Amino acid sequence: MTPPLQPRTRTHLPRRTVSIIGTGSYLPSRVLTNAELEKMVETSDEWITSRTGIRERRIAADGEFTSDLAANAAKAAIENAGIRAEEIDLIIVASITSDMFMPSTACIVQTKIGAKKAACFDISAACSGFLYAIEIAQQFITCQTFNTILVIGADKLSSIVDWKDRNTCVLFGDGAGAAILRHRAHGHGVITTRLGSNGELADLLQVPGGGCAIPITALNADQNLATIHMKGAETFKHAVNAMVDSARQVLDDAGLEPSDLACIIPHQANLRIISAVAERLELPIDRFMVNLDRFGNTSAAAVAIALDEANRTGRMKVGDYVLLVVFGGGLTWASSVIQW
Repeated sequence: MTPPLQPRTRTHLPRRTVSIIGTGSYLPSRVLTNAELEKMVETSDEWITSRTGIRERRIAADGEFTSDLAANAAKAAIENAGIRAEEIDLIIVASITSDMFMPSTACIVQTKIGAKKAACFDISAACSGFLYAIEIAQQFITCQTFNTILVIGADKLSSIVDWKDRNTCVLFGDGAGAAILRHRAHGHGVITTRLGSNGELADLLQVPGGGCAIPITALNADQNLATIHMKGAETFKHAVNAMVDSARQVLDDAGLEPSDLACIIPHQANLRIISAVAERLELPIDRFMVNLDRFGNTSAAAVAIALDEANRTGRMKVGDYVLLVVFGGGLTWASSVIQW
């Protein structure tokens, strides 16, 4: 007689705290400057810099895929956390540029980093994906379903950019960022998170072709339907409002004021958006971690890369309150307060 399956072993003590115990990031070596873009489309360094704050971005090499970016960031996070890949129970990859429709990029990353015991899946929430994944990870750990979770935001946006559209091609770059989450009894970690969406505004920022709604065929292959389409002015307005509202809500949930924050890590899309958020929260811009001038908008990877840079450059110390706030296609947005 086959013995009955045993339930997963769980401790009796509840886990009320989930901490980020390590971070990592990876940027491709190729740098694409504004001066080079001047030769590709009708634009200028002054036009790009004054409207976005972006001066250069990284572009993945031929044969370098989202899973490669993600795996390199994951390895850096594993080293930073001081753990072994075999300790990872779950891998979540947030991306809109998966290597393929199936299998998930997370499964491909699992093999590349040797995390043999991990369950794997991808999520799609555009630029908000990393924070969505952080909240999913927190729930799994709090419920004691998993102990150690690798969360990755990774995108190869150069593969879905229309390089003839000067309004979008100047904005995006490639990269990946990662974090290791685990229960830590003597730290507060992720205090609270807010997630939000408005699907009625999906047409403001989308890749319309390539899915089952509009498959790419020989008849439409010349229409660039599998590239990023954005209504810039409207997206800008909604981004600022959503990020400010979400930030205020999550701070209220945490019982904090903006002035209590040691560091704010916003989505790296546009310096004007970040400046507007800083102004409305009545915070100095130097309290914001900004690296979009060097990397552009890397979608789900952006806030993850900035978090890793802030961690490694000492922008946060133990006990500091940190706000992460993002906005992306969907429309989606998210904010999270962490005690480092």
